[in-house]
Amino acid sequence: MIPTEFFSVSLLSFALIALAEIGDKSQLVCMTLAARHRHWPVILGASTAFIVLNTLAVLFGATVATWVPEQLMSGIVAVLFAAFGIHTLLNQDDDESDDVIEKPSHSIFFTTVLLILVAEFGDKTQIAVAGLASNMAPLSVWLGATVALVMISALGVWVGRTVLQRLPLFWLHRISGSVFILFAFLAAWKALIYD
Repeated sequence: MIPTEFFSVSLLSFALIALAEIGDKSQLVCMTLAARHRHWPVILGASTAFIVLNTLAVLFGATVATWVPEQLMSGIVAVLFAAFGIHTLLNQDDDESDDVIEKPSHSIFFTTVLLILVAEFGDKTQIAVAGLASNMAPLSVWLGATVALVMISALGVWVGRTVLQRLPLFWLHRISGSVFILFAFLAAWKALIYD
């Protein structure tokens, strides 16, 4: 493949996937986790999850999404987000101290990987990557899509660290818990109305 062609396919993949992912649940996961935890484990966890997801999408194309029935995947996402949301809402950090006790980095890393893997498996961006890879050079598609998803996640982390971190802890828990509960309801609705 000519380097110009490789670059143009990567750029096209980057643009399409970045536009599709802005404001999506994985970016909100990164924002929420980064608001009260160190940013590097969140970024590395998101990057790892997207490398895995994009590799699966490119290698197996659209069939990856058919391995696990969409209804079952939506149910799993609903339970995971509901549990995370309820845990966040019930968090009783009533002291409004600005000193946040940091959890070990590996637990935040694995939490990020798990949340994004489950939430994004079979999602529109993974299917888009699979579709692009079936029509264009797979390596170029993988590179463009992965860079886009990592950058969008990093943007979410930055927002979480700069904007959400300034909120009082009480409101941060209420907002992030509500966002996860909302995603749980949306995933449950998708699982229930599956045809």
